[in-house]
Amino acid sequence: MSKILKFKSPHKDINELTKRFNKVRSDSDEVCEMAAKSILKALDARDHYTYLHSVRVCHYSLLLGLEWGLADRDLFQLQLAALFHDIGKMVLPDAVLNKPTRLNDADVKIMKNHPIKSHEILCELTPFKQVADQVLHHHERFDGKGYPQCLKGEDIPLHSRIIFICDTFDSMTSQRVYRKPFPHEVALNELVEFSGTQFDPKLVEKFVVIMRQAGSIENFLIPLLADTQSTSKKAA
Repeated sequence: MSKILKFKSPHKDINELTKRFNKVRSDSDEVCEMAAKSILKALDARDHYTYLHSVRVCHYSLLLGLEWGLADRDLFQLQLAALFHDIGKMVLPDAVLNKPTRLNDADVKIMKNHPIKSHEILCELTPFKQVADQVLHHHERFDGKGYPQCLKGEDIPLHSRIIFICDTFDSMTSQRVYRKPFPHEVALNELVEFSGTQFDPKLVEKFVVIMRQAGSIENFLIPLLADTQSTSKKAA
């Protein structure tokens, strides 16, 4: 069994968060979770890399959400939004999604549609409508130069701002066919450099502290998937 990442404070223990979710889960949440697991299985079958990336982003997002002091219901929503932030990539062409080299301008234009596609998919499911809005804006920049709606600052939903930081960090520190992963400290320095322009500076400050305290994370446990699996960074 994969070990569970533990911090000095039990408040930041993902295993403890799983127990807390069990206490606040409603009947409708159980239906929601069953649907979520089915969607994630489809994503895994379509693009295993994106599935693993989404699990890691979810883990990072929950750690940041805990440090920020989000209530358990908000953390539950954050879990779903982080897991589904790239679900729209399921409908992108293989030539773009699985391209073995860097994307060109035309590819980037197609790729930038994925938050909209994610939103469209999730809006079809009533329990995920709030999550859909959070997913839609996970590439908005703090300075208003992001996409798809050029939202700025705190006009961007908090969950979206959290996911953007964690998404960027995992993208930088993951192995790609066209480049090696960045060392964690290099990636954290990048987040700090673009704090206030791309990223919410207060969230970046907390994220950097969390990641420096945690060190290298090898296993990623998600409350929604706790009864089925944990995901290793090495699996990517």
